[in-house]
Parts: sequence; structure tokens; C-alpha cells
Amino acid sequence: MGEAFFYHLTRRPLEAVLPDLLEKSLARGWRVSVRGTQAQRMDWLDQKLWLGPEEGFLPHGLAGGPHDADQPVLLTLDAKSANGPGCLMCIDGAEVAPEEVTALDRVCVLFDGHDGAALQRARDQWRSLTGAGCKAQYWSEESGRWEKKAES
Repeated sequence: MGEAFFYHLTRRPLEAVLPDLLEKSLARGWRVSVRGTQAQRMDWLDQKLWLGPEEGFLPHGLAGGPHDADQPVLLTLDAKSANGPGCLMCIDGAEVAPEEVTALDRVCVLFDGHDGAALQRARDQWRSLTGAGCKAQYWSEESGRWEKKAES
């Protein structure tokens, strides 16, 4: 049974935090699916990941290509990911179901702490997942480093 980790971004933007989390997930041996809500945003994120430092290159691809099943990190809009992930990272308020939390090793929900709608969406997701019996942790970087603030 997996767990949901909620990451409240207040100091660094998604494009700075996501590569760190992806590296840690890949180091655990997990394939990762990054689920978003808008194709343009996923294209933007794809470019950000390709333009990162060479020593920190993250092998990844956008869903819809011929090698989706082989991608260590797959950027997608779909609920079903072709790369058989052990970890799902939801951005921009993307849906996550309790069944996904229990089926995967980890689900991460990343949300912008400066966006009131994103904050409310994350709160709703927390209530939905924990109400369904999923284990969850809430992490904040408000102090300058990640600290666990709550656990269910």
C-alpha cells in the first residue's frame, strides 16, 4: 500500500522542485508518471527538463510517442500511464484516485502555495484521499528546507 505526499511549494517553483523529486524517485528504482492538466504546460515542462544541467539529465518523454512504455519518466495528461510507474506525481491540480495511492509505491501532489485555487484543490485532495483511508504526509518548504508538517 502506497502513500500520498503533498508538497506545498512556497520558495521554489515547480520546475526547480520536480527534478529533485524525480531524481530521488528514479534512485529508488521507480518509473515515474508526471500527470498534468494542460498539454501546453506539459510541453513547457518537457522543455525545462531537457534544458537542465547535463550532470542532472533526467531521461523522460511526453506521452504519445512510440516509446512511452520505455520512459523512466513520462509526462502525461492521462489517468492511465503507459510506462508502468511506481510513483505518480500530480501537478496543477491533476486528479488522483484513492485506488492509485494504494496501487502505487508513492503518489506526490505538488502545488503552488502562492495560488489560492491550487491550495484549495490540494486541501480537497487531502480530504478525499485521507477520507478514503489513504496514508498521507504534508511537506512544506516554508522554512527553507522540506519539513513534514502533518501525517494521517
